[in-house]
Amino acid sequence: MPSFIRKACEMLEKRGELVRIKEQVSPNLEMAAIARKAFANGEPAIFFEKVEGSQFPAVCNLFGTEKRANLLLKRNFLKMLPLRSLTKPVMQSEIALSDLPQIKCWPRDGGAFLTLPQVLTIKPGKKSWWHSNLGMYRVQISGNNYIQNEECGLHYQIHRGIGIHHKAALERGEKLKVSIFIGGPPGHTLAAVMPLPNGVPELAFAGMFAGRAFRYAWHKDWFISAEADFCILGEVQSELKLEGPFGDHLGYYSETHPFPYLKVHKVFARKDAVFPFTVVGRPPQEDTIFGKIIHKITKPLLPFVLPGVHEVNAVDAAGVHPLLLALGSERYLPYEKREPLELLTQSNAILGFGQLSLAKYLFIAAKEDNPNLSVHNIAEFLEHILCRINLDRDVNIIKSTSIDTLDYTGTRLNRGSKAVFAAAGEPCRELGCAGPVKGILVVGADLSVCPNSAEKFPIVVLCDDAEFTNRSLENLLWVTFTRSNPASDITIKDGQLIIDARIKAGYAEVLS
Repeated sequence: MPSFIRKACEMLEKRGELVRIKEQVSPNLEMAAIARKAFANGEPAIFFEKVEGSQFPAVCNLFGTEKRANLLLKRNFLKMLPLRSLTKPVMQSEIALSDLPQIKCWPRDGGAFLTLPQVLTIKPGKKSWWHSNLGMYRVQISGNNYIQNEECGLHYQIHRGIGIHHKAALERGEKLKVSIFIGGPPGHTLAAVMPLPNGVPELAFAGMFAGRAFRYAWHKDWFISAEADFCILGEVQSELKLEGPFGDHLGYYSETHPFPYLKVHKVFARKDAVFPFTVVGRPPQEDTIFGKIIHKITKPLLPFVLPGVHEVNAVDAAGVHPLLLALGSERYLPYEKREPLELLTQSNAILGFGQLSLAKYLFIAAKEDNPNLSVHNIAEFLEHILCRINLDRDVNIIKSTSIDTLDYTGTRLNRGSKAVFAAAGEPCRELGCAGPVKGILVVGADLSVCPNSAEKFPIVVLCDDAEFTNRSLENLLWVTFTRSNPASDITIKDGQLIIDARIKAGYAEVLS
């Protein structure tokens, strides 16, 4: 049976959704630059037939539009559960890490990275897919202090399921076995990024999205995706090694830090393997499409796992985790004048739930005030809150807690603060308009230059470049929420809430 990625490429080509580049292309920055341009212009997927330094072809921008993603993904609940496979096409040939296309996306990247890996671990002491975790964690396959072809870096962020398995292995005095899959049915890639609760195996959903059961096999004590294009098997070592830098999805470089790494046991490939990759950077990028699909799939389930919460939006333009918008309800005191009460309870639930807990700024509104309000109409949603919010009562800051590993605005790696902005009830002010969002005033100089603005502008954003920040909604969201730490950068003065979104010492370098 041919590679599922190759079959998908052939299907897309017949539909005019894929083009081929027959000339040799360099994996050092050139392929990534082509990929970024293709996504930005809404162009087809790109199949690179000749990758310099590798025998394998590569493909990018597979999920670059919702239309194309929907062509690749199938949702069939009757074919969910994984099946043991008698054949192992992925093990048709044994290769080395250096045989893979050595994709480097940004000039300061520490080496070549896998950007669409499916990283699987099994809970130590168990040997069943029911106890598995499948996630997408970046993997550095060259550079730094890694021994070529023998070691690779494994970067996983806080609140990820693999961390629970790693902790369990350490407690048992064992080395965690890790299987990394590349390619296979495109639905497997989506399953790896699904924000499922801990303990719910992504492999069940992999079969649903692929339209056929996930076929697996075992190689010694490693679990294998039988139909992947490539498979890397290894063990997490007891010590750490420096990983990075890497141009990441917040729009900055993740700098070099100690992270776990794998001692590579084996690397396998199908004979007709195709290497899929993506490029991350300041949104929007191809992973934006993943976010849209995930929102559509999870929206109907949200009220069941978070009672009273109707809708959430991890805002892509702000780098996803820095800004979360939520629509909740004030249900329990219908006979009193509405103000944020139950919304704060719902905020606590949101900030304690899976990957939503990575949110740094949470804006939550009561659906009863406008049944047609949507968290996906970002400017309207923020304006709804700003014309109602009581700055003295409705802004709550958690001064010290865990934050996204990729966010450098905190006090140190994984440490920072969070802020909740809640609003319920009737409007209490009329908002002024001076930029993409009514009620937000952007300034790049001393705050004294904007006297008497508090009545119409409850929020002031202090930034390095006011013209750039005010140029678009996307710029405003990106600058404001990726360059501020609530506990240290929010002040309330003369009836205005000021967010200091200037770049400060210790912040990560902007991608360029």
